[in-house]
Amino acid sequence: MTYLPPEYRNALLAALSKGDLALLKPQLERVTLTAREMLETPDTPIQHVYFIEAGMLSVVAKMPRGRDRDIEVAVIGREGMSGTAVVQGDDRGPNCSFVQFGGSAMRVRAADLAAALGNSPSLQSHLNLYARALGIQVANTAMAIGRFKLEARLARWLVMVQDRLGGDRVALTHEALGVILGVRRPGITVALHVLEGQGLIRSHRAEIIIADRDGLIARTEGAYGLAEREYDRLFKRQRPKVAPTGTVVQAPAGTIA
Repeated sequence: MTYLPPEYRNALLAALSKGDLALLKPQLERVTLTAREMLETPDTPIQHVYFIEAGMLSVVAKMPRGRDRDIEVAVIGREGMSGTAVVQGDDRGPNCSFVQFGGSAMRVRAADLAAALGNSPSLQSHLNLYARALGIQVANTAMAIGRFKLEARLARWLVMVQDRLGGDRVALTHEALGVILGVRRPGITVALHVLEGQGLIRSHRAEIIIADRDGLIARTEGAYGLAEREYDRLFKRQRPKVAPTGTVVQAPAGTIA
């Protein structure tokens, strides 16, 4: 698969017809995404929709009893977009979306996107496919939380991050991983030791190095792959390939607000 042209580094935008892109292009602006930046908050009207070019968003289900009960339910990279509620005819959602790893995006006002969707059935259909793909990922995450051991869930998350960011180094603290996976720090430490003992990763202070991607995929025990296959089916394999290794991906401690 060829790399996307620089103007359209987001896979959804790159796949648009000239007519549909013309509807959006005047309203699109490239913006920088800063780690921990909140893009959506629960039950609040969405102001902008972001087509991710670089970096990664976390979609987090927030519980009313406090941050220690929050959990990540989906991740979004250059294969996708935030604000799928707008595509589905709503103006808000129950979850929050924030920048887990900094990067860039093409941003459009939610009202402008809604207007473009109303003028183009093909644009509506195209972005609805991504909304469906994201819903499948959320359901797959729920299955992983309920049915798989922590080591498999951690392996799945690392592979999903590499899918979106490339590279083989992820700079993230044990505390942040604990919040992402909904477990306490000691559980993360044990899971990392298990994967390291199997030669799949190397774990240092606030950094994880992916040593064996294929081995990590096998270690997910099937928790990884279903959502990815469905994306490929829906978009006829438009999902970007993993970028060359060697990139250091960074995020600060306590990345879930």
